[in-house]
Amino acid sequence: MKSMTGYGFASAALAGGGLSVQVSSVNRRGFDLTVKLPADWESLEAEIEERVRRVASRGKIDVGVEFTGAKGRGEVTWSEATIGAALDKLAELADARRIPFEPTAELLWQIANSLRAPAELPTAAAARPELLSVLDEALRGFAAMRAKEGEALYVDFIERIGSCRKQMDAVFARAPAVAPAYRAQLLKRLRDANLELDVDDERVLREIALFADRCDISEEITRFRSHIDQLSALLKSEEDVGRKAEFILQEMGREANTIGSKANDLTISKCVIELKNELERVREQMANVE
Repeated sequence: MKSMTGYGFASAALAGGGLSVQVSSVNRRGFDLTVKLPADWESLEAEIEERVRRVASRGKIDVGVEFTGAKGRGEVTWSEATIGAALDKLAELADARRIPFEPTAELLWQIANSLRAPAELPTAAAARPELLSVLDEALRGFAAMRAKEGEALYVDFIERIGSCRKQMDAVFARAPAVAPAYRAQLLKRLRDANLELDVDDERVLREIALFADRCDISEEITRFRSHIDQLSALLKSEEDVGRKAEFILQEMGREANTIGSKANDLTISKCVIELKNELERVREQMANVE
């Protein structure tokens, strides 16, 4: 099991400069990849996506590729003559438009900052081998983090599934007593109303039979237990579990709702409430699973 949250970073020297790759992801229903890299290297995007898909099938994934020149990306060139010429031009323009002009330290920095010497970017073909190697290293760290978080989620899921089993076992144990309890309650109400009827009276028996049929939850219990077994087996498998688990949890929620509405019993209702709380927590966590 893998989480959809992950991060990986790697860097290496390239053409006298530095190459770095950062990979990060958060949960998303489908596969959503964004790749940011120098415009001249856009031809490598398809290969980058192919490698990302090898380690991730779901999630909002961002891949950032950056190249820094030997002297730093876009080092500022401090040329007093060039900066002075730029200031003179601005002063002439301001004077022509009758705009007050008072140079500031911030303006000087902006002019100097605009005179960056661009880093010499290697061609895509030249950068490709090293870029893919660095990408693979970043993806290994990315995949390792997703796997580690997946292990933590797995432990939490097993604990909560165990809690769901206990609640359903309590429902199963209580279910046979529901109809007899209703029978005793019905006869008590009849006695309280001074309507003494024989316990074998056809009308009493028919009412009890109808109630027993309406509150029969044996099928729902069987299906719910089957879904728990399916979910447990899925979590232990090597396949991507997110989408399938979400479907199974949806079916478990339906069975729990049906049990709660049919049982007409306070003890079972309390179990169902706890059961639904656990299922909701599992659903929330499952949204982070690939």
